[in-house]
Amino acid sequence: MSLLVQVFRQPDQIRRLQAHEWDLLVRQARHANLLGRLHHRLLAAGLAAEIPRRPANHLLSGAVMAGQQHHSIRREVRFLREALAPAGIPLILLKGAAYVAAGLPAAEGRLFADVDILVPREQLGEAESALMMTGWQSTALDAYDQRYYRRWMHELPAMQHIFRGTALDVHHTILPPTARLKPDPRLLVEASVEIPGLPGVRTLALPDLILHSATHLFHEGEPDNLLRDLTDLDALLRHLGTTPGNWDALVARAQQLGLEGPLRLALRYTCRVLGTPVPAALDCLGAGGPGQRMLDAIYSRVLRPQHPSTADVLSPLARKSLYIRAHWLRMPPHLLAYHLAHKALFPPEALTKPLSDDKSHEKPDAKKAA
Repeated sequence: MSLLVQVFRQPDQIRRLQAHEWDLLVRQARHANLLGRLHHRLLAAGLAAEIPRRPANHLLSGAVMAGQQHHSIRREVRFLREALAPAGIPLILLKGAAYVAAGLPAAEGRLFADVDILVPREQLGEAESALMMTGWQSTALDAYDQRYYRRWMHELPAMQHIFRGTALDVHHTILPPTARLKPDPRLLVEASVEIPGLPGVRTLALPDLILHSATHLFHEGEPDNLLRDLTDLDALLRHLGTTPGNWDALVARAQQLGLEGPLRLALRYTCRVLGTPVPAALDCLGAGGPGQRMLDAIYSRVLRPQHPSTADVLSPLARKSLYIRAHWLRMPPHLLAYHLAHKALFPPEALTKPLSDDKSHEKPDAKKAA
């Protein structure tokens, strides 16, 4: 277990850290995009006085950066509402933007670099036109990528505002239509709730926020932000509370949407890694069969800070296996073969995708195949 995860599980461990361990903790937190969240975690535990000055400066810097991003997100939410309202299109926020706008605990210290929204499929064209009229433009310049997103993916090609530089992902569902799991996006839209104090701005209902977070995490092929996303789930599940009725409603909703698999993995790994309190009746720590043990071998290595101090000899294989699994879940074999062959034969000349919700610590990169 990495030092960062140990401290998240038991914050009072910082009382015993030596200077070199503080250095390692800060480095791991930075690689995991969790500096700001670690700052909030330690303050909430009443341990501010136990943090040495230099590590405290790094943690505070992460929290300040997150706060600045949150301010920018709130501003963009207002602009997006103004852009979509004339067309009668609801603004439904997803992921980090939803956590921030709704004031959920999962927003604390969270870093991200784009806004994700959900638009009903039948209004997707109107939404794109309305956004383009107010300064948003597609960043996918390649004709194949444009067709790939519009025909096979669960979102439009990523957009960026020509003046403010903000990145935007416009979803019409939460998984590609080609994926094996096919949750009905109409159910998500119908159950969405308006944010108090923000008329015209909505988020998914809490159970759906949890299920979307779980689905995103366990269909992701890049490990760099998976631990951060797992802490999102931890915060959302703790916010759900310990009332049995809430958990029963979550399980029932997962069954209705066909997302029992992602929920099971979410409960299993939040329990195992972060010690999230989950009702014993859900049996999130069961051993499972050979397939589950293989997943455990993968996720025990990718649900870590992706820092050299946490790697072992099997870590590169785990990362590659995660990438293959993600593509296998998202595309049927014939489409996957076609897509990978095209990318191999015609690699993009330039990377045009701005920072995404999942790569906030990296340089701008092209949108991965999800």
